[in-house]
Amino acid sequence: MKKLLYASFLFLLVTACSDSSKKEVKNEEPKKDIPVPAFNQDMAYKYIAEQVAFGPRVPNTEPHKETEEYLILQLEEMGAKVTLQKFESDTYDGEIWNLTNIIASILPEKKRRVLIAAHWDTRKVADKDTERTKEPIDGANDGASGVAVALEILRTIQKAENKPDVGIDIILFDGEDNGEPRGQNVGGRESWWCLGSQYWSKNKHVNTYSAYYGILFDMVGGVDAQFHKEGYSMDFAPSIVDKVWNTAERIGYGKYFVSSVVDPITDDHYFVNKYAKIPMIDIIAHDPLSNDFFPDFHHRHKDNMDIISKETLKAVGQTTLQVIYEE
Repeated sequence: MKKLLYASFLFLLVTACSDSSKKEVKNEEPKKDIPVPAFNQDMAYKYIAEQVAFGPRVPNTEPHKETEEYLILQLEEMGAKVTLQKFESDTYDGEIWNLTNIIASILPEKKRRVLIAAHWDTRKVADKDTERTKEPIDGANDGASGVAVALEILRTIQKAENKPDVGIDIILFDGEDNGEPRGQNVGGRESWWCLGSQYWSKNKHVNTYSAYYGILFDMVGGVDAQFHKEGYSMDFAPSIVDKVWNTAERIGYGKYFVSSVVDPITDDHYFVNKYAKIPMIDIIAHDPLSNDFFPDFHHRHKDNMDIISKETLKAVGQTTLQVIYEE
């Protein structure tokens, strides 16, 4: 998945370098009495189960190809305009992967856009596990949950009578989850993680594309998950973080969205901020008390349907819908 950067000096360096390119959005008072459609956690759960049923979505494999076809079909059936961004990328261990970023848009008449993102690939090794370490993982939470929440947000908006005042774009990034195991330092590129977001951020599907802000979902379906305010999100888009976390508290999901700041994580949002110049935050599960900062399913075979919580999916999806409709 992604790599945690504990070094304070690096965080300060990135902060200093990024200040000039921020497109920060000021927090505003929420609109009153806006009817917000209900997020269907059962549908989100179904989307996760259907992705997992294909098998691990490791690039260059049949399950990866089948999942791509499935996601395109789901998005097209929802009435979204779907764009595929095909590209090749080398990997830290010398493979060449055929990757696809899947981009979907609704409400094209809305000039003000909000970007929702997740990654749809899974990790090809269980490097934190004690057995079957060379086998790929299901990635029910690390990958499929974020995709499922994005899909259900889009489906909910499309079937609702009342539409938000902003258009919605979804990017499902490929090649996010197969960087160097356990922080191994392999040279040759800025990061071996987040291949899809690095490519898109430097080669947008539409050259002039921009968005008011973005929200990245990563590991958003775990039982009793907690989402802290991640460091790069607070650097690039603190008011969007506050908007989301305050909204969650206001509508009853404060136990999931914890108001404490944690160290920055190299995830897809970092490259969207740095290269695409779109302020994007990361809603990502943390466990600050663990040895590696992530919940105990992370990069293990335990990341399967058994750890998925419909209540967590509801908390993330409903909060995001509330934020979108209050724009």
